[in-house]
Amino acid sequence: MRPALAYSLARLGLFLAAVLLLYLIGARGLLLFALALLVSGIISFVVLSRQRDAMSSSLSTRFRGLRARAGEFGGRLDEGAKAEDED
Repeated sequence: MRPALAYSLARLGLFLAAVLLLYLIGARGLLLFALALLVSGIISFVVLSRQRDAMSSSLSTRFRGLRARAGEFGGRLDEGAKAEDED
């Protein structure tokens, strides 16, 4: 879960930096946050690609493990249902 936290904090940092920069330039209100979201999204797409890949790999590995455990649980449920049907 650490890569996801690192990526999220980096995205938040880029957003706050964009808000500050755009505020100093003169953007205010809703326009400030809309532009900051757009600018930080574009920058993070380029700059944070390595962190995004690490987060994606970490999450997919974790979900693969969850699916395997869910499959085992489903198998046990099926066995229990068959045993009930036989009785």
